[in-house]
Amino acid sequence: MAAAADSLGSIAIGATQLTMSVTDPTAWATAMNNLGMVPVGLAGQQLVSDSICVPGFDPNLSLMTGISPINPIIAGISMVPPPPVGLPIVKEIIHCKSCTLFPPNPNLPPPSTRERPPGCKTVFVGGLPENATEEIIQEVFEQCGDITAIRKSKKNFCHIRFSEEFMVDKAIYLSGYRMRLGSSTDKKDSGRLHVDFAQARDDFYEWECKQRMFAREERHRRRLEVDRLRPPSPAVMHYSEHEATLLAEKLKDDGQFLEAITVLITWIERGEVNRRSANQFYSMVQLANSHIRRLMNEKATHEDEMEQAKEEFKNSMMGILSQFEQILAVFNASARQKAWDHFSKAQRKNLEIWRKHCEELRNAHSEQLMGFRREEEMEMSDDDNEDHPSKKLRVDASALAAQAYALKEENDSLRWQLDAYRNEVELLKQEKGHLGRTEENLTKDQQLQFLQQTMQGMQQQLLTVQEELNCKKSELDQAMEEQTHTRALLKVLQEQEINGFRVAVVNREKQKDAGKESQALKSEKEALLIGIISSFLHVHPFGANIEYLWSYLQQLDSRISANEIEMLLMKLPRMFKQEITGVGATLEKRWKFCAFEEIKTT
Repeated sequence: MAAAADSLGSIAIGATQLTMSVTDPTAWATAMNNLGMVPVGLAGQQLVSDSICVPGFDPNLSLMTGISPINPIIAGISMVPPPPVGLPIVKEIIHCKSCTLFPPNPNLPPPSTRERPPGCKTVFVGGLPENATEEIIQEVFEQCGDITAIRKSKKNFCHIRFSEEFMVDKAIYLSGYRMRLGSSTDKKDSGRLHVDFAQARDDFYEWECKQRMFAREERHRRRLEVDRLRPPSPAVMHYSEHEATLLAEKLKDDGQFLEAITVLITWIERGEVNRRSANQFYSMVQLANSHIRRLMNEKATHEDEMEQAKEEFKNSMMGILSQFEQILAVFNASARQKAWDHFSKAQRKNLEIWRKHCEELRNAHSEQLMGFRREEEMEMSDDDNEDHPSKKLRVDASALAAQAYALKEENDSLRWQLDAYRNEVELLKQEKGHLGRTEENLTKDQQLQFLQQTMQGMQQQLLTVQEELNCKKSELDQAMEEQTHTRALLKVLQEQEINGFRVAVVNREKQKDAGKESQALKSEKEALLIGIISSFLHVHPFGANIEYLWSYLQQLDSRISANEIEMLLMKLPRMFKQEITGVGATLEKRWKFCAFEEIKTT
């Protein structure tokens, strides 16, 4: 073992001091025996190809004859370019002051790593020897680059953060190396390193900051490029009296107003206004102000056009609704027994489906139309409130909601009645269709009169409902005023009379209790009996029946009866209570002493 250690110790980093190739199977077996490991794949064959073992010049690697490959871990030297495809990477023994790193078996697959996080500067190092210290770890990995932080765990792993991202690649190169502290063969002084990318918040934050900086630079570059390619804006002429006169004429023209007012704003911002030109600028500002009336007139015309469009839309909606009603009348007519019996089963089914679909569309259309009408009514009510602010009433929200809901239900019921009347009218038309034109005209006149009467009745009902609503609002206001008045009076009465009332109530209760006690205890004999019964029942917590109690008291007074004892106990319900236990023949009445319980509850 000593000879093997000496032979390994004689190997140096320099190319001229090498006496034994690391790719020699014998040297590899000796190194593995020092670490207590069994070599893998050493059956006399070479561990690497002859192209690397044979000395020579390789133009792809840029190496000269007799010079070994450059170790990427040596400080100040960047990473070796990747070898040609199909050739394995040759790793060498690395000697440090406190430890030695032995390369992994080239025949083994390369160590696996996770996906590299963006902006990764932190590596995870596992498989450290148990006796490895933070100084030894820094000594090994500071050859990869500047270390900003080392976070070592109590277990055999740590996290190392470098100053640059490319240093992480150098640290990953050490993954798979076996680390031995000094020349010790103890298990606590050796371990196989596993270096992998680590995801750290600081690295991700710095990466995001760089990405945002690059995005800002890119936006700035694009903005400069857009500004460079943008055509120059038309130059505004300088102020002069002649130009001011021409600008005033342009300000009067509606078509050139926007261009002229831009020039005016530019002149004012440049500071062309002075004492000499103040009057001329004032006249131009006055001309700009004169366009306000034109703009308001244009707005009014647009509003009129919008109102006309609304009216046309509402009329078209009414026409569509009337056509829906006519289509429904067709379906109702076909549903009559005279025509319905002649249709087949499939035709009836289709007619029913079409009728339901038409009714749904009609209802949706009517709801939309009613919504437009409600909006118009709300706008009219808002205008009335704005014209007469003194008529606004403060009512309770819940009461108003209830009134509105009741009015809505009444409106729905009236609308349903109107639909029923319409259906009746249609039915009358269908039944009397065989009569002559004169009879049809008479029925139409009658139907129109009937509809007018129903409409008048509905209007009267709506007026009465509105009057009732106004009355209820006034009653609600009066009730609220009376409630506030009564609350004020109640507070005053409570402040003035609450103390005297409490004293009077307490005195009355005391007098009642005294009167009851005086009525209950009429003689000294009864008081003596109550004391004896109380002490007797107190020592019997489960109670005693009246016969047992009477047998005990008869020893003291032979003239006493069981009825007298029971009447005395019934006079004092706060001191004695009766409990009934059992059923049928086993029914039993027991008396218990409960005065202490009453004291606890009070």
